[in-house]
Amino acid sequence: MGKIAFVFSGQGDQYPGMGKELAETYPAASIVFGMCDRLRPGTSAQCFEGTEEELKETKNTQPCLYAFELAAVAVLREKGYRPMAVAGFSLGEIAAAAAADIFDYETGFQLVCKRGELMQHEAEKFDTAMAAVVKLSPKQVQEICEKYPDVYAVNFNAPGQVSVSGLASQMKAFSAEVKKAGGRAIPLKVKGAFHSPFMDGAAHAFAAELAKVDMKDMAIKLYSNLTSEPYTEDAVSLLSKQICNPVQWEKLVRNMIKDGIDTFIEIGPGKTLTNMIHKISPEVTACSVMDYLTEVESC
Repeated sequence: MGKIAFVFSGQGDQYPGMGKELAETYPAASIVFGMCDRLRPGTSAQCFEGTEEELKETKNTQPCLYAFELAAVAVLREKGYRPMAVAGFSLGEIAAAAAADIFDYETGFQLVCKRGELMQHEAEKFDTAMAAVVKLSPKQVQEICEKYPDVYAVNFNAPGQVSVSGLASQMKAFSAEVKKAGGRAIPLKVKGAFHSPFMDGAAHAFAAELAKVDMKDMAIKLYSNLTSEPYTEDAVSLLSKQICNPVQWEKLVRNMIKDGIDTFIEIGPGKTLTNMIHKISPEVTACSVMDYLTEVESC
């Protein structure tokens, strides 16, 4: 095994039943789900038994994903695995910060619950949507976005994949323009125009919540969605501004590789980041945490 990074997934990877096998198999995971239930009753039930529609609600998605992710980290830590660096995609950056010991798991969970509520509140003000654009360059996507006043390129995920946020009323025409240019716009399983100016209010409100937290020094190097670099600025600024600014994921992963990371374990219920990392650099190793645990248990 090489130099390992844990990377934490964001919204869109959730599915009904996520975490049930993890909690039933590993006591360390069950303890984390229990902690989340004490702070937000019903979190485990939403993960294990909630409907797809229920889990798509931002106020539910974010705490449920965080619960899964920190439960998985607890299992890995119990087995003695420690990453050299961490990063998280969007809400995953809160879980990554907790894994880096900037704040404890409970504080991170309370923050992510508030973040989800604030972002849903902003999302409900407008009829918005997100889509992943594939087969076009970032420059092409941005040029198409410029034709639509309320559509923004927001997540620079991997070569040939950029996510956009915007008003639902403009997305149909935008998607048609993408198709005309040789690309494809795939709707995302989220309810809101995240990482765009539509989230300015949530970013300001979340900064106020973060300011109440006693932030500690990082135990592990943490990379920022906003800058794509390791944290050097105030964590309050980085964690709040990423809500209304683009996620620089491709640059972030390239910087981690440049800094020596050659093995990425995706901490989340799906394989979205694993697939992105394979597109960014086929030379590195990337796998999902459930696949990784299955491999470890079989050895």
